[in-house]
Amino acid sequence: MIIGVGIDVCDVERFAATIDRRPGLVKRLFTSTEATRPVASLAARFAAKEALAKALGAPSGMSWLDAEIVTDDEGRPGFAIAGTVAARAAELGVTEIHVSLSHDAGIASAFVICER
Repeated sequence: MIIGVGIDVCDVERFAATIDRRPGLVKRLFTSTEATRPVASLAARFAAKEALAKALGAPSGMSWLDAEIVTDDEGRPGFAIAGTVAARAAELGVTEIHVSLSHDAGIASAFVICER
């Protein structure tokens, strides 16, 4: 059963400019592993975290660092969730989170489905 769906897009150039202006933002939005990625990949991960928040009902108080995009051995993205995000997912009965990321033509996008 689908609990929630979220989608988000991010202009890569605008995202890069924001990070240039506020470099500390990277540490607030991304885990140390995620932070090593190129800017287009970071923009897609930001979009994924936004999409996940939407799929979970966009409650306040969730930490950006409690949702990390990880890739499996075949390169498929997924979420590793902890803390505030895991608590919200458990509250809704979420047992599976699907995520798709893309970045092309200056736009990063992500789509998330939460299921139980």
